[in-house]
Amino acid sequence: MAFAVARTRDEAHLYLDLNPCACGSTDTTWRNGLVEVEGELVNRYFGPCEECGTPREFVFGLPERPVLPAGFPTFGGPEPSELLDAGEWLWVADLTASDVPVADRAEALRTLRIAAAAVEEVVKFVPAGADAVPDDGFWSERGQGVRAAEPGRFQLDRLLVVRDTYQALAGEYA
Repeated sequence: MAFAVARTRDEAHLYLDLNPCACGSTDTTWRNGLVEVEGELVNRYFGPCEECGTPREFVFGLPERPVLPAGFPTFGGPEPSELLDAGEWLWVADLTASDVPVADRAEALRTLRIAAAAVEEVVKFVPAGADAVPDDGFWSERGQGVRAAEPGRFQLDRLLVVRDTYQALAGEYA
């Protein structure tokens, strides 16, 4: 059985934050460790929901090669995500960039770095030589909804402008 790969801890934790308990809470103190499932070594995240107590568990495949952190955040290597689709990454960027705390320089820098990194994750879905994210880059309901609302936002040139803008804004807080 193949498990979707969490390329880094940052990507795994973002995925966990985007997938709340059935009660709606995202508050879980996650523990994790390597375990074997059906003959495959995987990373298991588990813990009780802090709101309702329901046990929660997610199991992720391991990347072929470890991705070494290159600053904050490090969501993955050069390959596209298997956990979040292109639309979800852009949704994360939009949500994050819409709440930059201008009164707290350190938090503003952190927020803008997350937004820029999320857009960079969308860019990874654009195949070499292509000018947009292809149809197979959208598999979640949320991601498909983001694309349906504004499909032009997934053009490579537009994505690069948005990423570069977030990076430049982050530079103002560094």
